[in-house]
Amino acid sequence: MPKLKIGELPDDKPVKVNTELPAAVHRDLIAYAEVLSLQGGQVVEPTKLIAPMLARFMATDRGFSKLKRRGDVPVAGEGR
Repeated sequence: MPKLKIGELPDDKPVKVNTELPAAVHRDLIAYAEVLSLQGGQVVEPTKLIAPMLARFMATDRGFSKLKRRGDVPVAGEGR
């Protein structure tokens, strides 16, 4: 079985997120959690994948990384 990009999830304090996902994305998120559960031997809640997936996406976005290095990304909560 191929190795997935999201590995073991850290034991973190849950944060409630309320958002809408397209049905196809939701189905894939559930399927991803099922595969990850099979690989890791523990049940993974699909909603717990959202934060690490977003973090990985932003960490591997070259344009975003370049802007961050240049200081062109505003700090959350600070207006420009």
